[in-house]
Amino acid sequence: MAPNELSPQSSVLATRNLLVRGTNWVGDSIITIPAFRELRRMFPAARISVLARPWVTGIFEDSGLVDDILTYDSRTESFLTCVKKIKAQKFDTAILFQNAFEAAALAFCARIPRRVGFPTDGRRFLLTDAIPLEKATLRKHQLFYYLDLLARYEERLTGITQVNHQNPDYRLPVAEPRRLAIRTRLRDEFGISTEKQWIAVCPGATNSMAKRWPVEYFAQLIDRLLARPDLEVMLIGAANELDVSQAVLAQATQKNRIRLLTGKTSLAESIAFLTWCDLVISNDTGPAYLTGALDRPLLTIFGPTDSTMICPYSNHAHIIRKLVHCAPCMLRECPIDHRCMRNLLPEEVLHRALELLN
Repeated sequence: MAPNELSPQSSVLATRNLLVRGTNWVGDSIITIPAFRELRRMFPAARISVLARPWVTGIFEDSGLVDDILTYDSRTESFLTCVKKIKAQKFDTAILFQNAFEAAALAFCARIPRRVGFPTDGRRFLLTDAIPLEKATLRKHQLFYYLDLLARYEERLTGITQVNHQNPDYRLPVAEPRRLAIRTRLRDEFGISTEKQWIAVCPGATNSMAKRWPVEYFAQLIDRLLARPDLEVMLIGAANELDVSQAVLAQATQKNRIRLLTGKTSLAESIAFLTWCDLVISNDTGPAYLTGALDRPLLTIFGPTDSTMICPYSNHAHIIRKLVHCAPCMLRECPIDHRCMRNLLPEEVLHRALELLN
């Protein structure tokens, strides 16, 4: 046994202060929720902290999944500064959900005694517990990627695993005061009627242009939806997607009835807002995964990504796509004519949306 390794027996007893290096994007962070619940079961006496990018921390604020939230933004904070911050917390175990080399390097340099993760990105030598990444894991929905990591680690510690693969708990709790506050704010500040049905539309996709359904299609869809006077339609998304929402607004004929909320709420407020929505229509991006975790009606437009590997995980989450020979390509920019998205027409999405709304 290497000097910095603990025995399985002593590790179970010694794990009192545990750090999880979370994933970087909203959708990926939502997918890790069942794994966080398993960690709480595995180490009920431990203090569990998450190290995450600032733009995803709102997911954890009301969740009850963690005891503390540490942020790391490499655009404004150096690697060594983050190491010092982690080292000061005196963690005894690090669980690395993020696959990057840097995640393991942070834990190694902060001298966390036990470092657990898949040996991806050439980081095996930095881990005390390099969990073999099996081909079967790579063929599953990404939600099970993190559950498999913990299942193999629990087997290493105790000889068996109780990780729940049959009914993973994907739900995201929201504090009731936050829910009521955002409903009041939207009514008073944006004039949104609480007597109508709410439809949230997300036309952006933060990390992929290829995931975006055409702007003009979104505008046509919203115009058709607003033919019904009992609906409120809101454009949502991150602040850096404001240009996309504005482009949709510019092309819509009923722009005076469209509420522009893009970039105007924090992530925690956005989560609370989504709990009130009667339907969310979104590209394959963060708000879709949030809506799935909130068990609200959802229609996600898929194009270049593989929905069998990662998609919102909920009985209320529905997918619409056009099957073309080149999809799923997993590319962030389409090198040809974006046919996987352009072949999916507004009337098709409208028909499915109204089915779900009714």
